[in-house]
Amino acid sequence: MIETLSISNYALIDKIDLTFQPGFNIITGETGAGKSIMLGALSVLLGNRADTKVVRNRDKKSIVEASFILNNEAEDIKNLLAEIAPDVDWEPESLILRREISPNGRSRSFINDTPVALSTLHDLALRLVDLHSQHQNLLLASPDYQLSIIDTLIPDKAVLDLYMEAYNQYRTDLKAYVKAHKSVEAAKKEEEYLRYQLLKLNEVELEEGIQEELERRRDMLSSVTSIKAALQQLSAIFSGDDDSSLINRMTVAEQLIDLTETLPNHEDLARRTASLAIDIKDLAGEFDSAYSSLDVDPEQLEQTEQHLSEIYDLQRRHSLTTVEQLIALRDSIAAKIAAIDTADDHLKALASRAKKAKVKAIELAAKLSEARAKVANEFVATLRESAIPLGMKNLQFVVDIQPADLSLTGADVVNFLFAFNKNQPLMPVKDTASGGEISRLMLSVKAILADRMNLPSIIFDEVDTGVSGDVANRMGQLMQQISKRIQVIAITHLPQVAAKGAAHFKVYKADTETATQTYVNRLSEQERVDELTLMLSGDVNNQAARATAQSLLDASK
Repeated sequence: MIETLSISNYALIDKIDLTFQPGFNIITGETGAGKSIMLGALSVLLGNRADTKVVRNRDKKSIVEASFILNNEAEDIKNLLAEIAPDVDWEPESLILRREISPNGRSRSFINDTPVALSTLHDLALRLVDLHSQHQNLLLASPDYQLSIIDTLIPDKAVLDLYMEAYNQYRTDLKAYVKAHKSVEAAKKEEEYLRYQLLKLNEVELEEGIQEELERRRDMLSSVTSIKAALQQLSAIFSGDDDSSLINRMTVAEQLIDLTETLPNHEDLARRTASLAIDIKDLAGEFDSAYSSLDVDPEQLEQTEQHLSEIYDLQRRHSLTTVEQLIALRDSIAAKIAAIDTADDHLKALASRAKKAKVKAIELAAKLSEARAKVANEFVATLRESAIPLGMKNLQFVVDIQPADLSLTGADVVNFLFAFNKNQPLMPVKDTASGGEISRLMLSVKAILADRMNLPSIIFDEVDTGVSGDVANRMGQLMQQISKRIQVIAITHLPQVAAKGAAHFKVYKADTETATQTYVNRLSEQERVDELTLMLSGDVNNQAARATAQSLLDASK
């Protein structure tokens, strides 16, 4: 439930701090005193749009903050926070929501002093407060809202959960089939071209590194004449074919070492010289062998250049730069063709899966329809029992459930049909009910749903507009009954309703030297008598009205 509400620098409000009570809380005040301002501030806290016009003092921000006491709903709120705001510190007995609005239009949201997204604040608020303003009465004409009422009253929520799970599976399987079918159709349109591309790619030998190897071989074959001449010259130098050869010079060096045994390290010099002579002879043989190996068939260069030309052509055609990319393209096209070849079997499997999922969803939708029909009949009787005493003695009500296509909500369309007068045909509520009748119907609906809403607090904004006398008294009794199960905060102009509150707050305006401000006070018992007297007669000194006010308070106890 809402424990405290603090509003500062908001419209006509400089600063107010309220502490609400469990049960039935009443807010009264003259028209224009600021009740709607309070409600607007609360709606901002619950995640609705914030307007910078509400910032009273442009030198500082507006702040709206509320603390909530959690009881039976604590575990659900804890689980929700763990999902949508895992960074928020969990307090098992209290929760604090805050919204700050800067003069420049920026706003920030907090849960337990941790910054969160506005959507997160809104999602949490939906589980804490049902804010029923007058425009929400229009929801009663919405088929979607009517369906949600029936579903809220279904005692076994498993039938809803199982259907939604089956429907989502059906949609997933159907989407997979549709996607695959479109893909296959698109692939079949280009099948001939794909097969042509694969044929051309397979005609060329492609393997990793082949392009570099072919280019190296081409370069070598293209310069074979100059390479042979260089090898021939090296062979002459190393093989001893002339007096200046390395072999001849090494022979002279060996002889000099033999004659100079007295030289330092002459043994090492002799060994190294002999080793070098051997290496020179080996190199001469290698050069001769390399020279002989260059006698290559001229067609080899042509074949190498042809192979490279085919690779380059493929790269240009497909806007690629490497053989590895061509290989990846070839494999991808091959996979597409393989998929086309097996597409019919794959599509049949996907279609079969989607069909089975739909059959299961239809079966569960039928069970859901049965549960709705049963609940609808009970709801009709309960609503008439609750609403007839509220001045609608001739009320007739039918829940018309018609079959519909499968959707996330099942296979039903729900329509509430009403008649408020004798011999009047049953019609949708928007075509037959007055604003006051819709308000009373909505109050009855909320009273029925109170146990099932799993919400700690509900706020009624002048839900009793347009009624008086005994009907007003009965509406007050109905809200009082709801408050025994959840916290109720009601904004009202009716003394019959106001007298039934456990706590009574008055909203009023007063002028300072520089501005008009809205204030809120919790009334004492004597102040409640004064307020009810004013509401009854407009004169706090009217003794008859005071007596009536006192009797209303006594009766509510």
